[in-house]
Amino acid sequence: MTGTLTRRDFLKAGGAAAGGLTVAFLVPAASRAAQAVEPAAPFAPNAFLRIGSDDRITVLLSHSEMGQGIWTTLPMLIAEELDADWSRVRAEHAPAAPAYAHAVFGMQMTGGSSSTWSEFDRYRQAGALARALLIQAAAQRFGVDPSQCRTDNGVVHAGDRKATYGELAVAASRLPAPGPIPLKDPRDWKIIGQPRRRLDGPEKVNGRAIFGMDVQFPGLLTALVARPPVFGAKVRSFDAARAKAVPGVRAVLQVPSGVAVVAEDFWAAERGRDALAVAWDLGPNAGLDTGSLFQEFRRLAATPGKVAAQAGDAPSVLAKASKVLEAEYAVPYLAHAPMEPLNCTVKLGPDSCEIWSGTQFQGPDHQAAARITGLKPSQITLHTVFLGGGFGRRANPTSDFVTEALHVAKAAGRPVKVVWTREDDIRGGYYRSGFLHRARVALGADGLPEAWQHTLVGQSILVGTPFEAMMMKNGIDPTSTEGVADSPYLAGVPHHHVSLHSPSTGVPVLWWRSVGHSHTAFVMESLIDELAHAAGVDPLAYRRRLLQAHPRHLAVLELAAEKAGWGRPVAAGHALGLAVHESFGSFVAQVAEVSVDQGRPRVHRVVCAVDCGLAVNPEGVRAQMEGAVVFGLTAALHGEITFAQGRVRQGNFHDYPLLRINEMPRVEVHILPSTAKMGGIGEPGVPPVAPAVANALFLLTGQRVRHLPIRL
Repeated sequence: MTGTLTRRDFLKAGGAAAGGLTVAFLVPAASRAAQAVEPAAPFAPNAFLRIGSDDRITVLLSHSEMGQGIWTTLPMLIAEELDADWSRVRAEHAPAAPAYAHAVFGMQMTGGSSSTWSEFDRYRQAGALARALLIQAAAQRFGVDPSQCRTDNGVVHAGDRKATYGELAVAASRLPAPGPIPLKDPRDWKIIGQPRRRLDGPEKVNGRAIFGMDVQFPGLLTALVARPPVFGAKVRSFDAARAKAVPGVRAVLQVPSGVAVVAEDFWAAERGRDALAVAWDLGPNAGLDTGSLFQEFRRLAATPGKVAAQAGDAPSVLAKASKVLEAEYAVPYLAHAPMEPLNCTVKLGPDSCEIWSGTQFQGPDHQAAARITGLKPSQITLHTVFLGGGFGRRANPTSDFVTEALHVAKAAGRPVKVVWTREDDIRGGYYRSGFLHRARVALGADGLPEAWQHTLVGQSILVGTPFEAMMMKNGIDPTSTEGVADSPYLAGVPHHHVSLHSPSTGVPVLWWRSVGHSHTAFVMESLIDELAHAAGVDPLAYRRRLLQAHPRHLAVLELAAEKAGWGRPVAAGHALGLAVHESFGSFVAQVAEVSVDQGRPRVHRVVCAVDCGLAVNPEGVRAQMEGAVVFGLTAALHGEITFAQGRVRQGNFHDYPLLRINEMPRVEVHILPSTAKMGGIGEPGVPPVAPAVANALFLLTGQRVRHLPIRL
């Protein structure tokens, strides 16, 4: 949806009852059609903005705050058009309701680095409408024409008279909605584009912020579930006697995902689960093994796959070429491992259901609750709480952890919080699929690629989900090939052929921060580096030649290189590596300064240049780039999920480590001024990290890193 909302898209709620003005949206027809839940109610449940008589301005977020900064960025959009006093602005998560459906995707969700660009027009429209109503109310109070009124910092002025928004809120709520409202000229922006500190910062520092794990009320029990040790295994039988003997254990119940131990607190539930004896039918995945899995990937890579992109006749040119580079790259399965383990609280009554969840998928979760409980959607309330990290794990089309909690609460007949330990999630969750790439590239006499054949093998995250029909064409999962099939490098190669195998292995897979770009950038930027060295050309100069038709790639590349001192001497034993990649509509280049310390890579500095179009909150953009470097380095240096005898071998941060503070490099972020179409920012900083580090290591060691995590 674009910024074409008119007065028919808005409803004003009866703000008098709430002591202020409420502005809400009707659901656009296209989005409403995509909903399986009831139409939007016209008042407070669908409100995006409330102005209290105390001048407090509350913005309701249709998206989830999971660390990406939209708790601040989205209110900035409303505050700008409202001419609000920023010190009076606060935010809340909106309830699950059709009015809060994603403006583009048609269901309430958070993902794809889309929150800010997708809401850019809708949230500004909300602020502009509220401002127009407040001006009308002020004009009536002052006995002047609205054109004689102006707003500034939460106050309406007319000559020497003035009134705060809070003083006008009730009167404004009784006015009819005005006609189409023009938005501000960007030259008049005072808030958008200016760095703002996070509105959620104080709450998270002083402990008032409520995460899912913090939800507590009288009568709430805690449950842990004994889940299958092997993907797809089923409960054959279980003996609950010892578990029930643990003090505090209230019930032991079989649910679709396993056997739940319900107790008065977490520790009783855990001890009860430890005492539980479950016999499993392990099913067909009992022999799952990482080595054999990638051996099968390797076999498939040697066979024709489904064509994702092609031009010219790559095989013929490769057959005749005098210089061909062949390479196989592989990346492992990865867990999301959010710092706050998964959890969900459910309070189920005969005519109502309340859910507290740190979820990225309110829409699908709400619908799942209706299916499981048999209640009407209007009888189900989903409270979104802060997410202690998501990275895609809490945006599951199966609503797995919410669905499970609903089943446990239904069986228990009591309010229950189902908690996943970190081991539960790392050993029995969902994963970024491992991928194997095989590439053959023919170099012409000028050293540039003239033919490129590339095969990818890895699991599809779309097959079997509601997104399959929507997003897949000709059997190609675009999230597997993004970054290769649409690579700017391949666009300039006259003969290229990209194919894909999407094997089914039994391992549950899901999107993971930056999705397909998380592996394709590593492979493509490493291959380009290989080609540059094979051609005897500086890697920056080589990319300049290949990216002439891609000015935004070039611009961030040049900026990062300049700020990093590319071409100038570095400290003894250090080397620089670079990479550039586009994802989610944004362009990021990174230069990593690396050394080797006792046989292990040491990253000292990462210089990052980003063009995301308009940077609504530059401070937030910097924070996302810094966090992306942590996330990307974690995967590059440590991340690996392996399988043996059908079981995940890792379990917690001791054997699936995150980047430690002593491993953290200095990160410099440079934001390119841009008026281009806005892109995402939560994910695009991840993809270039691994190849930048790997390319620097090649200069230091002569060893080409073709497998992650990096092992020298």
